[in-house]
Amino acid sequence: MYSPQPSSARPLVASPRAVEKPQPEPSVLEASLLKLMQDHHQTSLHLREQTEKAKKDAIRKAVKVSDHLMDAVNGGVQESFINEKRIEFEIRALATSISRFMKQTDQWLTATHAINNAIKEIGDFENWMKTMEFECKSINAAIRNVCQ
Repeated sequence: MYSPQPSSARPLVASPRAVEKPQPEPSVLEASLLKLMQDHHQTSLHLREQTEKAKKDAIRKAVKVSDHLMDAVNGGVQESFINEKRIEFEIRALATSISRFMKQTDQWLTATHAINNAIKEIGDFENWMKTMEFECKSINAAIRNVCQ
């Protein structure tokens, strides 16, 4: 620990350096210190402004890059979306065409069934006619035999 020396000890003598250097006046020292503080403050303000400008510039450029990236990505997505809409439109058109062709096919099937039934009826009529002709001949022969 430090203990103060008694006053009977050796007296304090100024070192040769302290004597050689003249002590500046307090007002000059204070003025220099104030000048240093003002310079530091102005420098820090200038650096802060430059940092803010650089920050804003970096943010602006980052937004531009982000927009360009979004445009690049969205361009493909937008094209895919447009293609999807076109495909959906074509699917609806094809579904409509298929429905129309199914109705037309059903009409054709109905018509062919009607024609087939008519042909069957003609065949049945022809068979009936042959049967009738045979029976008429049989009756005619029987009447001739009875008349003779």
